[in-house]
Amino acid sequence: MDKLGVVLVNLGTPEQPTPAAVRRFLRQFLSDSRVVELPRWLWWFILNLFILPFRPRRVAKLYQSIWTELGSPMRVILQRQQQALSLALAQRDTSHSWQVQAAMTYGNPSLAATLDDLLASGVKRLVVFPLYPQYSATTTAPIMDQLGLWLCRQRNQPAIRFVRDYHDHPAYIQALAQHVRDFWQVHGRADKLLMSFHGIPQDNYRRGDPYPDECRTTAQALAESLQLPAEAWLMSFQSRFGAQVWMQPYTDVTLKSWAEQGVQSVQVICPAFSADCLETLEEIAEQNRDVFLEHGGKRYDYIPALNESPVHIQALAERLLQESAGW
Repeated sequence: MDKLGVVLVNLGTPEQPTPAAVRRFLRQFLSDSRVVELPRWLWWFILNLFILPFRPRRVAKLYQSIWTELGSPMRVILQRQQQALSLALAQRDTSHSWQVQAAMTYGNPSLAATLDDLLASGVKRLVVFPLYPQYSATTTAPIMDQLGLWLCRQRNQPAIRFVRDYHDHPAYIQALAQHVRDFWQVHGRADKLLMSFHGIPQDNYRRGDPYPDECRTTAQALAESLQLPAEAWLMSFQSRFGAQVWMQPYTDVTLKSWAEQGVQSVQVICPAFSADCLETLEEIAEQNRDVFLEHGGKRYDYIPALNESPVHIQALAERLLQESAGW
């Protein structure tokens, strides 16, 4: 049976919730010119003199608050997604032997090592699947960069397909909507639904990064699928860093404003995240909960990421089968 390789790629995570491990991770992550687009000489001084000496200790404490017995939530979830998707593909398409592996853009397992393993196993056709529904030059493009460098080293190159995005794919929108409905079934509905996306600097958008537009498309499609009136939802951007102006409205500022205006209950979902991680479990579920409650809000719920839920796995399988059509 013909082998078809799939690599699921997410951002990455430190190996341990310690300052040393966080420092190694941040050095690799923040040294990528796709992630920080400042002049290299200026960023070298900022990174090595102001960020890496001090930030890892604080970030390590945040990781410690979400770490599990099995390790980093992102890594654990990615492994479960890999296993579930492998099973789903085997059930839906028996014409191929699906070889599904997981990789990280930063940290381990690396994309290059994962691709090497698949090639060594006899795979000659590969689909690289970044688990970012919305394309951004800061997240999806680094994976393409690494893929290109890996291909440059291959004498006998495999056939490659690349999933650029799936921000408006019907199966993904349906999965998000069903996930929210399932949450409502258990917890009831709130006054407002906030769709919080990871932010990027406004300058990135001005230079042509389509990410904010794709976020708006996702948010609008989800609101329509849930039949939400305009006053019942909003999209916002979280996780800003440094002195630059980032895409707005900001998540924390929005929650503070809503609470002060008398909004009693809020539910927050993060459609840009395929797996729960530090930015959802700590920043959204904890820090922003405190912001809302401390300014007068009464009830705050974080709706978890799709993670390895059946609706998510089926949506990923649908997108993957579409990408691999004809193979």
